[in-house]
Amino acid sequence: MVSACFNEAQGIASFIEAVRSQGCINRLVLVDDGSKDQSAAIVRQQIAADKQAGQGINCQISLISLTRNFGKEAAMLAGLDFAKGRCDAAVLMDSDLQHPPELLVEMVAAFQAGAEIVTAIRRDRQGESGIKATSAHWFYSLFNHLVDSIQLVDGAGDYRLLSGAALNSLTQLREGGRFSKGLFPWIGFENVDVYYACPTRGSGQTSWNLSSLWNYALDGIFGFSLVPLKVWSGIGAFISASSVLYSIYFAIHTLLYGIDVAGFPSLIVAITFLGGIQLIGIGILGEYIGRIFLEVKTRPNYLVRAVDGSVPKKSRKIKKQF
Repeated sequence: MVSACFNEAQGIASFIEAVRSQGCINRLVLVDDGSKDQSAAIVRQQIAADKQAGQGINCQISLISLTRNFGKEAAMLAGLDFAKGRCDAAVLMDSDLQHPPELLVEMVAAFQAGAEIVTAIRRDRQGESGIKATSAHWFYSLFNHLVDSIQLVDGAGDYRLLSGAALNSLTQLREGGRFSKGLFPWIGFENVDVYYACPTRGSGQTSWNLSSLWNYALDGIFGFSLVPLKVWSGIGAFISASSVLYSIYFAIHTLLYGIDVAGFPSLIVAITFLGGIQLIGIGILGEYIGRIFLEVKTRPNYLVRAVDGSVPKKSRKIKKQF
């Protein structure tokens, strides 16, 4: 199992205990994404306690400490890179216990029955504000209208089980502006859905505010669709055609009725409207160019400070099979 952690000191011990109690996870890989609290220290204490306990631990813990906060997407990739080749399947799960560990048994059973990806889907959005729930619904609807290659399911997040083949394919995608909700369906593979009711957050506070969610939504749309560029090309063509028709109308009107006194308010409205349209179009173009600028740098998605706990060797069997 792979779980990204950021300032989860209040609940990380409960999370480890809850995962271990399910009895179906052999290794828990925790990625400390530059936490400012004692999250990493608490995990290291648990690793030290496990070493003293000896061989009776049914779920080993590994801690990957990143050099700074790279974001959840990069932290998840760091954990998946670590797990690749070392397991038959990996589960991505949040460490705040809003992904119920009780679902792990059902997910593993679906994998053993032949599923290559198992996706956990929320039944509802209870506990979220009305604005957040409504905006999330609008985003999924807009995304599915703009993107033809894949479709997102409302309520499907990062809580997923990936087979060795799916894990290997996903980690080959190295773009910097990652949008995993889109990458999961993009790689294909046989998928099975399971459903759950999202519990309330046990401790701490989420780091996903409206600004972060807005930027994440933009990453998803601009990372998978060129429709925004095409739309503004259409808008520009429509405005140009309208101006030509209006100029013809104005010329005929002048020939028949003479020249009217120009209206200052209408002139200002026209200028500001067209100026706003141009700036929005330039802004959308800038979003794509900015992402190109970041990608061509080819900087790594993350940097690792240290790895604590036992590190299993990569399986030759898995490398050959996948």
